[in-house]
Amino acid sequence: MIQKLTSAERTAQMARLHGWQTVAERDAIQRKFEFADFNAAFGFMTRVAIKAQEMDHHPEWFNVYNKVDITLSTHEADGVTARDIELASFIDSITA
Repeated sequence: MIQKLTSAERTAQMARLHGWQTVAERDAIQRKFEFADFNAAFGFMTRVAIKAQEMDHHPEWFNVYNKVDITLSTHEADGVTARDIELASFIDSITA
């Protein structure tokens, strides 16, 4: 079973990420994105969806027009794990 990160591990891993925040009252991380238009937002979501499917690790997300909010948490571990950090790092790499 996958283990959630300790507080120290999470702090160290979060320092590598760009713009991700912890979620209040939940063991999760979140980032909000804004794109030029719906097409750009949808293209971004498609790239994330392909990676998430490859990882068998799917984000919680919300999209309205050019805005995408993503929350990552590993449900089977009831918190943030290395999988979440890996997916967040991928997301950072395609939005840099």
